[in-house]
Amino acid sequence: MKLLLSSAGWEYNLKIGKEFLKLTDKEPSEIKVFLVTTATKKDREWGYVEFTVKELEKIGINKNNVSIFSLNKNVKDFDFKGIDVIYVCGGNTFHYLNGIRKTGLDEKIIKAVKEGEAYFGVSAGSIIAGPDISIAGVGAEDPDENDIKLKDLKGLGLTNLVICSHFNTKVKKIVREFEKKSKNKIVRLTDKQAFLIKNGKKRLIE
Repeated sequence: MKLLLSSAGWEYNLKIGKEFLKLTDKEPSEIKVFLVTTATKKDREWGYVEFTVKELEKIGINKNNVSIFSLNKNVKDFDFKGIDVIYVCGGNTFHYLNGIRKTGLDEKIIKAVKEGEAYFGVSAGSIIAGPDISIAGVGAEDPDENDIKLKDLKGLGLTNLVICSHFNTKVKKIVREFEKKSKNKIVRLTDKQAFLIKNGKKRLIE
């Protein structure tokens, strides 16, 4: 299993981008990325998607090898054949988990990762990789709002670790109290950090 979970990609730390490239044995220009987002071209959030593609280009990824998937489609007939890295962007974590379930993408991602394809998460994308996404509503200065009243907060379960993205000293006490009540281990990530799980080994990138 190959997971690289971050708060902000490599916008503030290029080391994370270098680790992204190491997720596969291919040359950067040959790596194919499946980019998952809740945004569409009609949304103002689409600018973040364009920024993400430019960040991928900075580390040598060919933009023509980036497939963008908006979570308003149905993927029952889709498979990840030929895809090297599943890249799940940031946004409202509750919306992401809900959209991934509704499209049927959850089972596709779990199967693909178990079969060896790499997973890269940014913020919400990192949180949903864990066993539970409750941390999204408390673990940041500007926590996500569960405005869709999502009841089942079980994540994809790709790891048993809960990622707290955008961690800083201002939320230290809140996260510590949350961890005491939670049965899960919480990994706190600042915007300059990422957590790598690869071939059974775990490592903090900073």
